[in-house]
Amino acid sequence: MIDTHSHIDGTEFDADRAEVIARAKAAGVSKIFLPAIDLPSIERVLKLSGDYPGYCYPMIGLHPEEVKADWQAVLEQMQQQLQQHPDTFIAIGEVGLDFYWSREYEKQQLAAFEAQVEWSVSTQLPLMIHCRKGQQEMVRILRRYESYLPGGVFHCFTGNEKEAAELLQFSKFVLGIGGVLTFKKSHLPEVLPQIPLDRIVLETDSPYMSPVPKRGERNESSYVQYVEAKMAACYQLLPERISEITDENVRRVFRLCE
Repeated sequence: MIDTHSHIDGTEFDADRAEVIARAKAAGVSKIFLPAIDLPSIERVLKLSGDYPGYCYPMIGLHPEEVKADWQAVLEQMQQQLQQHPDTFIAIGEVGLDFYWSREYEKQQLAAFEAQVEWSVSTQLPLMIHCRKGQQEMVRILRRYESYLPGGVFHCFTGNEKEAAELLQFSKFVLGIGGVLTFKKSHLPEVLPQIPLDRIVLETDSPYMSPVPKRGERNESSYVQYVEAKMAACYQLLPERISEITDENVRRVFRLCE
């Protein structure tokens, strides 16, 4: 299993990060991908990846909820980091659009997202995309660059069949599926069988979105096993087969050395 989206660099894990990683390894998690969300997090994901080479892998990006009036200056500093570490980051992320709470910085979010999509084109690093209440705008931007993009992940997909079909029109992209799949009121168990398994990757979004039976707890990478188990039931396959296919999907989307 590969956890393609985990914020274990965050302060929530400062007291027991080594133990969290040890539990992930014991659970069969072979790699953990670390999205950045702002400037301070870039230093953290780089350090963690240095502490666990070949296991933790860093991304670089400005999360849409962190886009403020100074977004251009922030992106300039991030771009310098990207240039200083050309072979270190495995993706541009976590980037995207989030209009769930407010559209105060709508124009800035749109501009920042497009700028980082352009980074993906120029570096040929895949995108790790966060999108809430902005799929129409996101799709419109991606279509302008579709021919040049290397691919990526639509992180934390929780939509319906129609929304999945729209996203999967981007043939080099996959859907990130996490703990929501296990929630009692989730409709994903009915949606997933309509989605080809070769278009899906596993994720936790630690420390958020803990799956059943860990609801209410801090999420961690070892809990991806519960997402895998539920996915196996949805596709009527063994969990081991889910790991094989989703890991292969990860290798296809990300430039990884085995």
